[in-house]
Amino acid sequence: MSSDIAIRADQLCKRYQLFDRPLDRLKQMLVRGRRRYYREFTALENVSFELRRGEVLGLIGRNGAGKSTLLQLICGTLNPTSGQVAVQGRVAALLELGAGFNPEFSGRENIYLNASVLGLSKAEIDARYASIVDFAGIGDFIEQPVKTYSSGMYVRLAFSIATSVDPDILIIDEALSVGDGAFARKSFDRIMQLKAKGATILFCSHSIYQIEALCTRALWLDKGTVQMMGEPSAVAARYQNFLDMDAAPAGGQPELGHIPSPTGTARILATQLSVDGNSGASLSVRSREQSVAIAVGFSSDPDLPTPVVGLMVHSADGRVIASSSTQADGVLLERDSAGRGVATIEFPNVPLLKGEYYIGVYLLSEDGIHVYDGAPNIGNLHFSQASLEQGVVSLNHSWMYHQGTLHAN
Repeated sequence: MSSDIAIRADQLCKRYQLFDRPLDRLKQMLVRGRRRYYREFTALENVSFELRRGEVLGLIGRNGAGKSTLLQLICGTLNPTSGQVAVQGRVAALLELGAGFNPEFSGRENIYLNASVLGLSKAEIDARYASIVDFAGIGDFIEQPVKTYSSGMYVRLAFSIATSVDPDILIIDEALSVGDGAFARKSFDRIMQLKAKGATILFCSHSIYQIEALCTRALWLDKGTVQMMGEPSAVAARYQNFLDMDAAPAGGQPELGHIPSPTGTARILATQLSVDGNSGASLSVRSREQSVAIAVGFSSDPDLPTPVVGLMVHSADGRVIASSSTQADGVLLERDSAGRGVATIEFPNVPLLKGEYYIGVYLLSEDGIHVYDGAPNIGNLHFSQASLEQGVVSLNHSWMYHQGTLHAN
């Protein structure tokens, strides 16, 4: 394998034998393949790809698509039924919650245990111990058995260890979804630092936004097979369309309402959608004649940098028509002493053509990577028009004309 290849997967397959009863398992052992007492489940089928050093690959797909199975095969915690996987470099992985920890050991003892497994000497661990503990932020609990830790404390300590050993390859299987918002923000900063140093990263997440922000390539799995691999934006768009088509409720309208982030240090408190000053959740708009405003009230930890407010406009079939954010527009929001503020964006004489459009708003970290909170559908806008123009948007234009003949160059 070439020295610039970090991971190569060749026709990877993983199948499981499912037995309805324990007795069937015994029967299968006795007949030695002459008869089947099991059903076969294929978790992964013919997955092949190469990942070069320094690349960041994002894995996306629904629950049960085979993402975790693929990561475990790469880490070596599972053996493939067929196919091969080759890995070059020191691998640090965050897979199942608490994996690799001895629950009876203290946090301190687990640091030395895990870091030594990852290839560090005692002297190297001693030199990094203080920074590992400081990054994990679990205080005096470092001397307590990890079986007394919350899920968030598990994640913080595991992530701190994995990223402090200077891995050549870092594998993360949605572990950061358990931690609180402040730690998630800090973790993404650490991931970006490793990325800048040239580490190869496999990142599994349900957040399409994070996949696009962090990754150089994306791989979409569904039912154990590769549906698409390529540029994150292209893969994410295809995957989002797939989700929208698969999950769209009757009538084609997404559900309205606020979807809170389970953890985090910033929250969307309220939203308001209005047309020419009239607010509501479902409004009519005359194309190019009326203005639309979206107001977002938020609360954030005043000790953290001011968050970013972003929005997306979706068509009824789930396509992203337009987006904007305070970060992209160079706007720094103001907050009161409690970290609360309101951001309002106005679109004058909106040139969208006839159809239904849905508005989503998001609250992000100051670098635009970590999503603190999101309200994917705060309301819908029904656009109408007097003209016969076709398409999605009416572009600003002008006509020039004269008599005579067009002379081509």
